[in-house]
Amino acid sequence: MNEWFFEHVWATYFIIFALCAYVYNIVFRAPKMSLLKHIIVYALMLAGTWLLVVFQMFGLPIVLCLLVAVALIWIVKIRYWLEGRRRAHADRKE
Repeated sequence: MNEWFFEHVWATYFIIFALCAYVYNIVFRAPKMSLLKHIIVYALMLAGTWLLVVFQMFGLPIVLCLLVAVALIWIVKIRYWLEGRRRAHADRKE
């Protein structure tokens, strides 16, 4: 798999940036920021993604780590959704 990432640097860059942006938006995003601050954050994220691509090229599993982070976020979201559904069902019974 690392060979594919090494051969397709731009695809790797886009995958890493998309995963980083998703994690940022779900976990770290401040609710009220001006447009200029959003532009600055994403510009810094675009620049920092190159460093992560370099780490990926040297063999560190950056993409896999980001995929694990996204999977954990989804697990937590599903758990919260199931808990809310269970509570709503328990409240209707009472």
